Amino acid sequence: MTIDDQNYEQEAQKIRTSNKKLLNDFKSWLIASELSSKSVNKHISNIDFYINEYLLYTDAIPPEEGMDGAYVSMFLGYWFIRKALWASNTSIKNNATSLKKFGKFLLEKNKITDEDYTSIITTIRDEMSDWQATLERYDDPSIVDSEDIWGF
Repeated sequence: MTIDDQNYEQEAQKIRTSNKKLLNDFKSWLIASELSSKSVNKHISNIDFYINEYLLYTDAIPPEEGMDGAYVSMFLGYWFIRKALWASNTSIKNNATSLKKFGKFLLEKNKITDEDYTSIITTIRDEMSDWQATLERYDDPSIVDSEDIWGF
């Protein structure tokens, strides 16, 4: 393990510890909004995957830094499609809803800016159909050229 790997692991562990409290606070916030326990658990699971898997996949990014349109776009339009075996049009929509709720929660806690929240909402609105089309191409066994799937 290199020094960089050690630093990453230490930082990622700090973030995971902080994320645990953040998820508990988010759960309380969701419960206060009178969602069903099934909905609360689904949002918690989706956000746990986003902040503890995606944002920590190659770098130690805390949720406050990973909540903007660019991160959300890369997650739902590329990473989620490739890494989540359960990726579907419905799961993309469900994750988008969870990210909007989590963004609203972080905004209310002053952990992200109005601009970041607006960026998330706008990105989801503007790119949802593109993400779903990408998923359809990814799942199409007749498409073998990755350029035809991702467009790059």
